[in-house]
Amino acid sequence: MPAAFQAFQREFGRYLRDPHHVARPPGLPARRAGIYRDLVFNNLCGFVDTCFPVCRSLLGEPRWRRLCRTFQRDWPLPSPWFRDIPREFVRYLGAADIRQPLPRWLAELAHYEWAELAVDVSDAPIPPCDPAGDLLERPVVLNPALMNLAYAWPVQRIGPDYRPRQPQPTHLVVYRDADDRVRFSEVTPVTGRLLDLFASETLSGRQAILRLAEELQHPDPGQWLGFGAALLADLRQQGILLGSQP
Repeated sequence: MPAAFQAFQREFGRYLRDPHHVARPPGLPARRAGIYRDLVFNNLCGFVDTCFPVCRSLLGEPRWRRLCRTFQRDWPLPSPWFRDIPREFVRYLGAADIRQPLPRWLAELAHYEWAELAVDVSDAPIPPCDPAGDLLERPVVLNPALMNLAYAWPVQRIGPDYRPRQPQPTHLVVYRDADDRVRFSEVTPVTGRLLDLFASETLSGRQAILRLAEELQHPDPGQWLGFGAALLADLRQQGILLGSQP
């Protein structure tokens, strides 16, 4: 590829990312440049707007558009897939030095909204399992299309009628059920820790529950087992646990 054309591509790319501060390449008609400029920005906004409707409505259209423009200008997009744009937007909110003032809970709210998309498009295969297996005595099979999330803010409650002023630790499970519908479940920190154990190790329900009892220094592990068995059954009914290994 000729060096001059490569230089033009780089210059045109810089213009498209930041048309308000970067001049269009010499010799490129303004009308044609404007078509590409609007097409790139509108396509990016289409994916971001669709994934984050609550964030958009709460921030307001002018501020939201400014945020989209700085995202386009400042954040590298390493993936060629359009579906990865929302994921990169979440990373941008969590890591970038954004100069416009934003609500403290916005980054977590955006992550919560994106989690629905991430779980919906997850292609993790379903492992072999016995749906009616003994969850206490056999290794537990966790739903692979699942995100076990801990937030500083009550993101599931944020909306037009509620904007929190102080953090409130919140644990949520976002998962896809047997009918391919994305579900949301608020759980306790203990349940969140239990799911972490199943995600990181091959454990029976009994092993995981006794591990939790040890971590919590529970005085009566036997009593804790009774509570844990009921919790495992509830998680299976919800579709968070799929069953046990055959």
